[in-house]
Formats: sequence, structure tokens, C-alpha cells
Amino acid sequence: MGAISAMIMAGGRKIDAIAVAGNGDILCTPCGGCRQRIREFAEASTPIVIADTTGERKRFTLAELLPHSFGPDNLR
Repeated sequence: MGAISAMIMAGGRKIDAIAVAGNGDILCTPCGGCRQRIREFAEASTPIVIADTTGERKRFTLAELLPHSFGPDNLR
């Protein structure tokens, strides 16, 4: 969430891609709160790359990671 907050404070309004890195056998994907914030500033096709110390392990789009989500379009 810190990176998204910094983006907003710097005047940014759109996330083009996300990378999340963590150790362990289980993929380190964004938490629920981060997923919602990503949804508010990213398109369904935005790539989300999950990595560890060896490099990329999995790649999703936001739509794949967070299907049927509530976002800005729901407010129109």
C-alpha cells in the first residue's frame, strides 16, 4: 500500500504494472486491502508479476487475480 500511496502523493493516478516479491514456497500475492487499492488505479488487463529471490514465478492480470471486483466503473 505504501507504493500506491506514494504514487498518489506524487500526482499519479494510474498503475501500469505491479510486482510483488516474497520468500517461501507459497506465492506472495497482494493482500485484500492492496488488491482493492490496485483495482481503484489499474485496468483489468494490468499485469501483476509475482516473484521471489530467484525471479518471476507467476504472472496474472488484475482481472485474473481479482475477478468480479468492485471498482470505479461501478460508481458511474
